[in-house]
Amino acid sequence: MVSKLFSLGHSGLDVYEVEAEVDVQRGLPAISLVGLADTAVKESRDRLRSAIKNSGFDFPRQRITINLAPAGIKKEGTHFDLPIALGVIFSSLKRDLDLSSYIFLGELSLEGEVKGVKGVFPMALEARKLNKKLVLPAANAGEAALARGSEIYPVNNLRQAVSFLSGQSRINPFSQDFSSLFNASPYYEVDFSEVKGQTFARRALEVAVSGMHNILMVGPPGVGKTMLAKRIPTILPDMEFEEILEVTKIYSISGFLNKNGFPIRNRPYRSPHHTASSIALSGGGINIRPGEVTLAHKGVLFMDELPEFNRDCLEVLRQPLEEGCVNISRANKQARFPSEFIFVGAMNPCPCGYFGSRSRNCNCSSHRIHKYRNRISGPLLDRIDIHVELAEMKTKELMSHHGNSESSKSMKERVEAVRRLQKQRFSKDKILFNSQMNQKQIREFCLLTPEAKNILESAISHFGLSARAYDKILKVSRTIADLNERREISAEDISEAVQYRSLDKRIWV
Repeated sequence: MVSKLFSLGHSGLDVYEVEAEVDVQRGLPAISLVGLADTAVKESRDRLRSAIKNSGFDFPRQRITINLAPAGIKKEGTHFDLPIALGVIFSSLKRDLDLSSYIFLGELSLEGEVKGVKGVFPMALEARKLNKKLVLPAANAGEAALARGSEIYPVNNLRQAVSFLSGQSRINPFSQDFSSLFNASPYYEVDFSEVKGQTFARRALEVAVSGMHNILMVGPPGVGKTMLAKRIPTILPDMEFEEILEVTKIYSISGFLNKNGFPIRNRPYRSPHHTASSIALSGGGINIRPGEVTLAHKGVLFMDELPEFNRDCLEVLRQPLEEGCVNISRANKQARFPSEFIFVGAMNPCPCGYFGSRSRNCNCSSHRIHKYRNRISGPLLDRIDIHVELAEMKTKELMSHHGNSESSKSMKERVEAVRRLQKQRFSKDKILFNSQMNQKQIREFCLLTPEAKNILESAISHFGLSARAYDKILKVSRTIADLNERREISAEDISEAVQYRSLDKRIWV
C-alpha cells in the first residue's frame, strides 16, 4: 500500500512542495530512499526505526520504498522525518487516509519526539499560499503563526500526530496575535547622544543613511569607528511590514530566528570578523545558504579592519554593492539572494595605525602605507560613496561628562524626511534612493548651480577622479542638498561631497 503525504523543501529562499510517497510491500526487510535526498535526509532511515518502535508502533519487517517528489530537485534538511514516519506507519497499518490537505514538518528523535527545525516561517507562508494546514513541532508553532492565516497544529511526539490524524484525539489550532510585535517600535541599547565629538563623522553617517550611500571610515585605533558604526541602525527608519517579513524569512532559513518566533523588528547589523571566508560573506556552501551580505539585508554590514580581509572576500562585495543582490552558481544549483544594505567599512590610516596621529608617531614608510592601502582594490573603493577621516579627540573634549551630542531620535527625523522626499522623487521609477540613480536620473535630478559646476570641475582635474567617482559625488551632493532643503545643488553641497572622497586625493603617500 502507498501512503502519500506532503511536506515542503527550500532552495535558497524559494520554497516548493514535496510529495512523500511511502510503499510497504512484501520482500526482504530494507529501506530504500529515492528522490535526490542529501545526507541529512538519508540518515532519517536510521532514526525512523527507533522512533516508530519507541512510540509504541510495530516497525514493518518488509521492503519499504520512500520517494520524495519532484525527484529532480535535491532535498535538504531533517524536517522530512515526520511525513516519512507517518507514511510508514499508515502504510503498514493499511489505513487509507486522505492527508492531502496537510503539510508535515518535523525532525524525529530516537524516542519519537518531534523536534524543531529551521526555515519554518517561509514554509508557513507557502502553506498558506497552497491553502493547506500545517502539522509541525510545537517548538516551531510561534514562528509559523507569524504567517498569519495558516491553520497550525503543533505536535510534541509521533504518537500524538498519529492519534490526531486518525481522529482518535483533537488538537486545537495554534493561534497567537503578533500584531503588537509588528507595530512596536524597535529598541536599541545604544544612541548617538553617547558619542563625544566626531561631528564631521556623524554628519557623514547621516548623509550616508539618508541616501543609502556606502561609507568608509579611516582613523587611528580608538577614535570611535566601531562605536559610530554600531549606532547607525538607530537612525535608520523603522522597517515596513513587507521588510519585516523579508528579513524574518532570511533569518528563519538561516536558523537565526528567535526561538519564540518573534519577527525581526530591529534593522540587521552584521559585523563579520576579518578571518571570514568569501563563502561566509557571499553565501553558498554544499547546501546553499545566505551569507553575511544577505543577513545584513535592509540593515548595515560593518567590516572593521577592512584591509585585513582576504582579497577574495573583498571582491565578492562588488555585485551586492552594485546590484543589491548576490547570485550563487553551483554545478547543479543556482540561488539569488537579496542584499540591499548600507556598507560601512573601517580601517587604520597605515599598518601601525598612527599616521597623522597627534599622540603617537607613525613608523611606516610611504611604501608600506601604499601597499597597505592597495589591499583594497580601486574598483571596490570606487563603489564606496563616502570616505571620511576621523581624528583623535582633544583631551578636554574626551574628559567632558556632559556632551552636546545630538540624539539618534532627532537625526532619525531628518533621515526620514529625506527618505520621504526621495520616495516622492522616484515615484515613477523603480528605485528608492539617491545612491541608485542611473545616468538619466542624475541628469534630471542633480542640477548644479554655476558655482557648484566650477568647484566640481576643479576637483575632477585636480584629484583625477574616475567617472564612477564623479557620479558618486553628484549622488552624495544630491542627498546633502536634500538635507539642506535645496532644490538645486549649491557650491556648499558639492564642496561637502568632494570632502567625502578623501581616499581619491592621494594625501597619504
